[in-house]
Amino acid sequence: MELQDFRKKFQNHVPGLQSGNGRYAVLVPLVRQPEGLCLLYEVRASQLRTHASEVCFPGGRMEPGETPTVCALRETQEELGIAPESVEILGQLDFLYLRQDALMYPVLGHLDHHALERMQYNPAEVKDTFLVPLSYLQNHPPRLYQYELEPRVGADFPYHLVQTPPDYHWRPGHMEVPVYEGLPYPLWGLTARITYWLLRTMDTGGDR
Repeated sequence: MELQDFRKKFQNHVPGLQSGNGRYAVLVPLVRQPEGLCLLYEVRASQLRTHASEVCFPGGRMEPGETPTVCALRETQEELGIAPESVEILGQLDFLYLRQDALMYPVLGHLDHHALERMQYNPAEVKDTFLVPLSYLQNHPPRLYQYELEPRVGADFPYHLVQTPPDYHWRPGHMEVPVYEGLPYPLWGLTARITYWLLRTMDTGGDR
């Protein structure tokens, strides 16, 4: 390998997750209602193979060459029948690391006042939708739960090759799980994390 090979390989490289299994994007839809700005959530269809009947934002796996915004808009149209021209993109939120070695990119958007009237969700993917006022979410913050991520290192790990004693302290991790109460459907997990981060960021003027 020569220096010019590295220039060619990385001059237009878009950083991602090393050895990642995929990239995903969701639209975080804001809708103005008489009670103020609301977030639009969807409930996944009960027949889906994974995360059936769970609350989520519209989104899915990014296709090759797609940006998070393009993916989020495409998935929103496929799932809810809301055309891209009905969405004002306000910006990208901080991305999340998924435990299956993938990244999730939330994209914040504002739906025009006719979007809900034209919405026709795909029953193969979506069972229902519902709106939650931001004021409710601000006044009823989630309960925060945590579970530990414990490293399980096999007995065949070559401690001698890395010159490390067998009683090496592998650092554990943890996962935070917000749970919102009092809503039409349970709001928890990844979608609740995005919701909580957004509201916390707006309340404080920055992440914390």
